[in-house]
Amino acid sequence: MKEQPELEWLEQYRQGDVQALGLLVEHFRRPLFGFILRMTEGRGDPEEVFQEVWFRAIRNLGKYKPKSFLSWLFRIAHNLIIDRARSARPMRSLNEAGEDETPLEERLPGSTHDPAELTVAADLGQRIARAVGGLPVEQREVFLMRTEAGLPFKEIAKIQNISINTALARMQYALAKLREELKDDYHGS
Repeated sequence: MKEQPELEWLEQYRQGDVQALGLLVEHFRRPLFGFILRMTEGRGDPEEVFQEVWFRAIRNLGKYKPKSFLSWLFRIAHNLIIDRARSARPMRSLNEAGEDETPLEERLPGSTHDPAELTVAADLGQRIARAVGGLPVEQREVFLMRTEAGLPFKEIAKIQNISINTALARMQYALAKLREELKDDYHGS
């Protein structure tokens, strides 16, 4: 398959192949859902936001210009998250039960590491997540788009509608704050 299979799948979907849409959703699920989950910080339903991103993408597919489909999805997610924050929807915790009475955190995939490793990793992961969550929204968004989705700074700048230098500066500020916050765990200093 080509380097950018999403372009092929988009064309197949435009020609009526509904399975191609499923391939697109699965291909981008991890980076997009991870971004949404971290940017919404457990407020609202990240699955609902994820679905709404895809509804908006499908509705506006005619406006998509073939460049980076993932960047376009991030831009839609970015705008949707901002819109939802402005409407001040009620917050939900990861510990809160969903419709099926299962807390959101229990619906996340597990791993097969031994319990001691999991405990250490979970503790460090929680400290990192708290530190990332404590970043100003603009810095957190740049940090997550770069680290979670691997987007280039040029794309991040377009998504946030800022200059590339501002995107780079936000990343530098985020890293400096994270280093300071995690200095007891950071052995590279």
